[in-house]
Amino acid sequence: MDYGAAMASAAQETAERALRGAISRGDMPPGYRLVEAELVDLIGVSRSAVRLAIDALAAEGLVERIQNKGARVRVVSTEEAIAITECRLPLEGLLARKAAERITDAEADRLRAHLHTMTAAVDSGDLRKYSELIRQLYALVAESARHPIAADLVGRLQGQLVRHQFQLSLRPGRPRVSLSGLSDLVHAITDRDPERAEAAAGAHLRGVITALSESSPSESSPSGGAA
Repeated sequence: MDYGAAMASAAQETAERALRGAISRGDMPPGYRLVEAELVDLIGVSRSAVRLAIDALAAEGLVERIQNKGARVRVVSTEEAIAITECRLPLEGLLARKAAERITDAEADRLRAHLHTMTAAVDSGDLRKYSELIRQLYALVAESARHPIAADLVGRLQGQLVRHQFQLSLRPGRPRVSLSGLSDLVHAITDRDPERAEAAAGAHLRGVITALSESSPSESSPSGGAA
């Protein structure tokens, strides 16, 4: 790869990372129009890099192109969110099992500290922060698992659920239920108990599926991330 091609590839990766992060955090919610000229100014890369990044995210299901209307962040229905979570269930179980088998002492300390931060966010009622901390928790588990294929698949699925997940964390009582399940997951991983870790991951996501199935009409709307 020559220097020019390498620079173009790096610019596209920068644009992809910026857009994926903004979508995952909920800064660009479902239905948000992706105007290339605005994104060029926002991200600081060329228009071609932005266009290629949008195409890459469209292939992942995070973005959709609408004929004669440009691109937007894809709107995921509640039914799709349930189906996506069902697909995540065995993958998250695998990552939890591998994390329990492979976690280092330093990684276990980070997981425990992260759980403490999550608890503080719930106690203080900072639900936006809590939602982001759950996303970070999944990333820490995936890092400890050292299973890049499963982690990549989960990441692609997870990004499509950010709005539904954030809405769930706004429900009265839901953060405490969620925190309890994720505490079980962290404790099982840091205790290095693969079977218990896999079971905890599955139990948590089955709870998410149940909560999604009980979504109200307002929560299912496009205007309406982690659970």
